[in-house]
Amino acid sequence: MRTVFTTCPLCEATCGLELTVEGDRITKVRGDREDDFSKGFICPKGASLGTLDADPDRLAQPLIKRDGEFQEATWDEAFAYIDERLKDFPDRNSIAMYLGNPVVHSLAGGLYAGPLRKALGSRNVFTASTVDQMPKHVQVGHMYGSIFSIPVPDIDRTDFMLVLGADPFSSNGSLWTVPDVPGRFKDLQKRGGSFVVVDPRRSRTAAAADQHVVIRPGTDVFLLLALIHELFAQDLVDLRELAEHVTDHSVIREHVVPFSPEAVAERTGVAADTIRELARKLASADRAAVYGRIGTTTVEFGTVASWAVDTLNILTGNLDRAGGVMWPLPAHSKRGPGKGKGFGVGRWHSRVKGHPEVMGEYPAVTMVDEIETPGEGQVRALFTIGGNPALSLPNSARVNAALAGLDFMVSVDPYLNETTRHADVILPTPPPSRRDHYDIAFLNNSVRNVVKYSRAAIPLEEGRVDETDIFFRLATIFSGLGPSADLDALAAMQLAGLKQQLGVDFEPEGETREERLLDLKLRTGPYGVSLRQLLDNPHGIDLGPLTPRLPEILRTVSGRIELTPQPIMDDLPRVLRSLETPETELVLVGRRHLRTNNSWMHNVPALVKGKPLCTLLVNPGDASRLGIEDGKTAQVTSRVGKIEVLVEVTDDIAPGVVSMPHGWGHDLPGTQLSVAREHAGVNVNLLTDDLRIDPLSGTAVLNGTRVQVVPA
Repeated sequence: MRTVFTTCPLCEATCGLELTVEGDRITKVRGDREDDFSKGFICPKGASLGTLDADPDRLAQPLIKRDGEFQEATWDEAFAYIDERLKDFPDRNSIAMYLGNPVVHSLAGGLYAGPLRKALGSRNVFTASTVDQMPKHVQVGHMYGSIFSIPVPDIDRTDFMLVLGADPFSSNGSLWTVPDVPGRFKDLQKRGGSFVVVDPRRSRTAAAADQHVVIRPGTDVFLLLALIHELFAQDLVDLRELAEHVTDHSVIREHVVPFSPEAVAERTGVAADTIRELARKLASADRAAVYGRIGTTTVEFGTVASWAVDTLNILTGNLDRAGGVMWPLPAHSKRGPGKGKGFGVGRWHSRVKGHPEVMGEYPAVTMVDEIETPGEGQVRALFTIGGNPALSLPNSARVNAALAGLDFMVSVDPYLNETTRHADVILPTPPPSRRDHYDIAFLNNSVRNVVKYSRAAIPLEEGRVDETDIFFRLATIFSGLGPSADLDALAAMQLAGLKQQLGVDFEPEGETREERLLDLKLRTGPYGVSLRQLLDNPHGIDLGPLTPRLPEILRTVSGRIELTPQPIMDDLPRVLRSLETPETELVLVGRRHLRTNNSWMHNVPALVKGKPLCTLLVNPGDASRLGIEDGKTAQVTSRVGKIEVLVEVTDDIAPGVVSMPHGWGHDLPGTQLSVAREHAGVNVNLLTDDLRIDPLSGTAVLNGTRVQVVPA
């Protein structure tokens, strides 16, 4: 029996965990009370890590589909088969890649997902970003010049927070690495501060808030623009120290003239007086932060709404300021000159619908178009890396049919699930306990500058292949080097090239190629920490609170914050037209639960036991009007599909709105998810519409789907 300290890899909070390991199994999981960042906090997902890690349904060996049936194969056989089959696709654009959410939760994904995409050489790259967060990336790209420059609320020092379209008590933060969200909000209230939640549902976060503002789904953009309107109308604009770093802010006034509180009140369901009061609270607080997430991004105007969130923080002088919203400085990052090449989209366009490239990828909603539509460049082969698009993409029935019609498909995934059942080859990644861990992505969104690294808690079994080796081997196959290339020699060349680029002559340390690469990044980073220091500090190293980073964070051509990016300003007339179009239909929104994270964890008994989590929330008034009863089944219909789902009648959801969680629907044939199948639930994306997107980012509109509901 031994104790191992690690970081939870199951969500963005990066909580420290204390594992009790016996032999090759995790027998106990508790929060690491010596971790200065999470201070022992743990949620049900983290507590279940041992069960998830030892899930008997996890694949241990590669599978190759022969005559319609999966058969176990050796790793050499699997890689050789992939290499041989790819010769049938000389046009690289006929091969697509889909990278899912789990990729950013692993060191392998952080180090090698980019090179893997590049090695494939196809323009048909799709990721989970366009079913989640792409509007935020596009907005910060336009304003600050870099897609990664997302400021986060400095919750530990703020006096007032306005939260829109987010339930961090359940999600543990999103694009916001913040362990123990409930505790931090309670501390905010204890020191005399307050927070307001804008949401059509009384979520766990809304229930704890000082004020819950109920809003019509998909209309956050109108409320945000009205708040900007009121800052100007009430002479509340105060840039403070930001004045020298921004372009002319006064021109924003004319753009928001049509969005007065009275003009948006009926459409949003938020009274004009409430909007004015919120504007005054935001402006009068000494230190304030506005935070918007899924409910503000997976909507028709996600990019404009994201711009409005940051604009409110800027116009109140709360950007890059303690207690406002700030930019973290990760230990592996590089400081910049305060200027750059700026941001743009549309270097190329998708073959079928002409969607512009954004961040080197196309909208995930158009992947099916590229598979279904004949012609030169038609996608006939697909690699999925850690994603489950069969459940996560809109109009899932169409997605599943398209996947079934591919000529060749490879999935890097530990499960035979709803997506990988369509694959010809499945390459299983090791369990979390067998992987080294460093959060390359999430440290960019951390509420405090910290750094942690942990080696695998349990050695990789004989015959298993590490996740980094899977990525590296696929890259050599894509590059034409074949399945037997010398990975160590290639890694040494990669490291030597990076050393030359950085102008260093020391030899990075580490037992593996990824450790040496990480050590190089750390030692040339802003703090000069080393891999050895992280190994000597298993609870992590606290690098201090967030500090101001203007102007060095900027990568715009002007070297200033671009307050009125032209693409966003050009989309405002579309926003105004929608404001003037009444919305009368019943609309469907998603929701999160503390025990789930997309479709990842529904095969863990402790996380799905008890009261069903996959239900349709219906307001009592709507239930009475529609003849729907609590505990009975309702039929829900949208433009693209029809489902039947268990009803839960509750005052927690606003009239005119129904709610379902995502990631369910585990009743499809050909999967090997024994627990999930017993708690199958219903796939909400059988209803979401693949034709509705935010045009600036290509992001799917997953919140605000128009539906009809009747008794089943």
